Amino acid sequence: MRRALLLLAVAAGAVLLAALVLGTGTPAVAPHRLPAVLVAAGGIEHVVVTELRVPRLLLGVLTGAALGLAGLLLQDGLRNPLAVPELLGVSSGAAAAVAVTIVTGAAVPFAPLLPAVVGAVTGGALTLLAVRGAVGPAAVLLIGAGVGAALQALLLAAVAMTGSSEQGVLVRYLLGSLTGTTWATVTPVLPALAVAFVAGVAVLPLLGPLRLGDDAASALGLRTGAARAAVLGVACLLVAAVVGPAGPVAWVGFLAPQLVRVLLPAARPLPRAAACAGAGAAVVVVADLLARTVLYPVELPVGGFTAGVAIVAGGLLLVWRRPRAARTAVPVRTDGPAAAVER
Repeated sequence: MRRALLLLAVAAGAVLLAALVLGTGTPAVAPHRLPAVLVAAGGIEHVVVTELRVPRLLLGVLTGAALGLAGLLLQDGLRNPLAVPELLGVSSGAAAAVAVTIVTGAAVPFAPLLPAVVGAVTGGALTLLAVRGAVGPAAVLLIGAGVGAALQALLLAAVAMTGSSEQGVLVRYLLGSLTGTTWATVTPVLPALAVAFVAGVAVLPLLGPLRLGDDAASALGLRTGAARAAVLGVACLLVAAVVGPAGPVAWVGFLAPQLVRVLLPAARPLPRAAACAGAGAAVVVVADLLARTVLYPVELPVGGFTAGVAIVAGGLLLVWRRPRAARTAVPVRTDGPAAAVER
């Protein structure tokens, strides 16, 4: 009963959020009029809602879902809650590859999806190659941040090479934005995302052994190197599929798994992955709604909202989730009768 009520509440919240997103803007559409506007052909309201707001909402949902699932795969696969696309060179690599393709005008097939995939895989592979032999999770993050910084430098160089009239558009894209989304923007990424989500579900069984550590996973018969590479590859595909149309929407992959670990600490792998995808989708859709309305009619980059909220909220959740024993531990005296008994 509790699970059914939770699912009902989530579904109701999703419907209300979708109605708010589709009805906000010029022209404004009241929630009770949305069904009639969606089915009635003709009219400015129908065109705006079905040709602009619906694909934008769909892209926001897909972007958040892909980033939320990618964050879960990276964090569990590398056993580090800070292992997110932004700190492993994945997002930076995808964005840099897309930016270079745009600036040079290179005729690349399946652009911007193919350049984004190549860039994401390259950035992630560079980080994995650089961390070979490194000790501790902090080393992985530091090296990944270094790789990301190098790719960011390449990205900024590409921006500097553009004309002044194009720099504003490119900078907005590199901050993450859903502005100008149409069905022509969404349709090409659907096959790639379908493959990525199926692959994400397929690698979920690998996360349990990987969370136990390399030694324990090897004892269970898992080839840890190949398993970790498979998880990273799927995460790269998820990120790359949405970086092309939406840009590098930042830190959603950090916040979504943290929320799920607090709300559903004992969830099984598949429901936990679905919850991460849903949480990521909600974060992006709400952030995009704020980006559209806070300084209306000026639209802000959605990546700015997701980065600000995710870093603060995700950091607080990460600290709050520390084991209670670690937060309330009392130092043990090393002298006196009790210590003598212990010895």
